[in-house]
Amino acid sequence: MQAIFSRRSIRKYTDKKVPEELIEQLLRAGMAAPSAGNEQPWHFIVIDDRAIMNEITRFHPYSKMLTEASHAIVVCGDQSLQKHKGYWVQDCSAAMENMLIMAQYVGLGAVWLGVYPVEDRVKALSKLLGLPENVTPLSIMALGYPAEIKEPADRFNPSRIHRNRW
Repeated sequence: MQAIFSRRSIRKYTDKKVPEELIEQLLRAGMAAPSAGNEQPWHFIVIDDRAIMNEITRFHPYSKMLTEASHAIVVCGDQSLQKHKGYWVQDCSAAMENMLIMAQYVGLGAVWLGVYPVEDRVKALSKLLGLPENVTPLSIMALGYPAEIKEPADRFNPSRIHRNRW
């Protein structure tokens, strides 16, 4: 629970490389997410190539932190794995959230960068990464050892809670 309540979006990173063992832990957390009909429609692209991460910043306006990040992980939905059409977005979002929480738990910093449904971002990232037509990039996680500390934010808002009806 501590990882959930202390997780913040981290956009500044040290130059220390994240080891593969931690990358695998994040991917395991992502793949442990629930999915509609247990279809698990996700694919993950782990990027540590600086040229690719820098190229993403050319078409994604909120991705400048990739120039400092150790890695990026792109979460993609595979339309050919769908049993329940359209639920890939929720399934892949759950996988991303699991990875963000795991990153916090293991002492890493991360931030979720939206790609889908912004068509220009989807097309540019698909082309850059050579994605097949049936695979859609949902989001990118920028990842590294944090070079900034953010205090936990209490986002509990009772005015957003409704009981039985609106």
